[in-house]
Amino acid sequence: MSSPTPAAPAAQPRKAALAAWIGSALEYYDFFIYGTAAALVFNKIFFPAQSPATGTLLALATFGVGYVARPVGAFVLGHVGDKFGRKRVLVFTVLLMGVATFLVGCLPSYGSIGVAAPILLVSLRLLQGLSAGGEQAGANSMSLEHAPANRRAYYTSYTLSGTQFGQILATAIFLPIAVLPEESLLTWGWRVPFWLSAIVVVVGLLIRRTLEETPVFEQERDRHEVAKAPLAVLFRDHWASVLRVVVAATIATVSTIFTVYALSYAVNVEGLSRTAMLWVGVLANAVALVALPLFGRLADRVGRKPVFIGGSLGCGVLMFAYLGSISTGNYVLIFLVGILMFGVVHSATGGVWPAFYGEMFPARVRLSGMAVGTQIGFAVAGFAPSIAAALAGPEGADWVPVAWFVAAVCLLNVIAVATGRDYYRTPTERLGERPVPRENPAAAPVAP
Repeated sequence: MSSPTPAAPAAQPRKAALAAWIGSALEYYDFFIYGTAAALVFNKIFFPAQSPATGTLLALATFGVGYVARPVGAFVLGHVGDKFGRKRVLVFTVLLMGVATFLVGCLPSYGSIGVAAPILLVSLRLLQGLSAGGEQAGANSMSLEHAPANRRAYYTSYTLSGTQFGQILATAIFLPIAVLPEESLLTWGWRVPFWLSAIVVVVGLLIRRTLEETPVFEQERDRHEVAKAPLAVLFRDHWASVLRVVVAATIATVSTIFTVYALSYAVNVEGLSRTAMLWVGVLANAVALVALPLFGRLADRVGRKPVFIGGSLGCGVLMFAYLGSISTGNYVLIFLVGILMFGVVHSATGGVWPAFYGEMFPARVRLSGMAVGTQIGFAVAGFAPSIAAALAGPEGADWVPVAWFVAAVCLLNVIAVATGRDYYRTPTERLGERPVPRENPAAAPVAP
């Protein structure tokens, strides 16, 4: 009986992680340029008839709409991924995201077609959300199932690292756009980042079509063990894990508050430099690119729970410092705290959860479980900027209730993680199984 070549086991995890990284970067470039545009210009382009505060609130709400569609995408694409394979999901998501994003850049303004403009905007945002609903779960499942059992957190951390790079790319593209004269910015400048998604579609499709299906899924298919109705199996046997992931995934609130609400608050309320605040995001995400795999390595040594919990508690505290620094207008303080909170501390959660969530489920429902659980939690996070804008009062200047809101969310996801099981030492083929006794009762000595 022939054995695989020694290079194969080492090569496949790297290839899967790289493909997931690049694909996620391209996918989330599309998703994040919408958030940047919503914070900076959409209130003037699609909601000019409203007061500035109301227009900003409505623009941020359209950002949240994408998160409403994500659970729907999770149900549909989770079923497809667990029944027909991870690769199909990854090819479809990048195509749908790219097309929807390109069309956003083609939309006429409110001044041209009236209320139809924001309606079309929301419709395309829904398509973006459907795509994102299956993206990370598909990429995470692909990386996790190819990874060595003792390095799952390290390899899956590259999925989220790709997401961070997509955010850097999206923000960097907006840096030269943001310094355009107001008239140019509002007429054609904001459209350029969306039109560039045409390149994203081509590159993303080329990369993802070269992916190989995971050995775990192929074995299930060969043994005819693929679930006919993955969602039914998921909610019948693994509903507690889904609920735990939903609550834990609200940690994404830190990300949406940092990237959308805080940017809008700094520029539109405190009058800070648009370019400087965009640079805070670029540098914080650049630091995260390095921090994420390091925290993944740490989680492979000490477990997922202590790393995640430490990161979440740190974010809950540092959000007070970050929003407070924006209120002072001190750019040095803003950069230092922003990079520390989002680039370093938040990365402790991001480097862990791709493995931690996926390990809660067996392979036959892994993509569904991750997709449904994370996307419902992310939907809460998607509306966090709108909730924050309401909490900040009519003038938008009261940041303290916003910080308390983030701290409360962080506490909830800490409770969810702390009360769960850590599978970091469990073999990949046994992931998602219920705990078994340490000793075999049958082997116990018989009393005389």
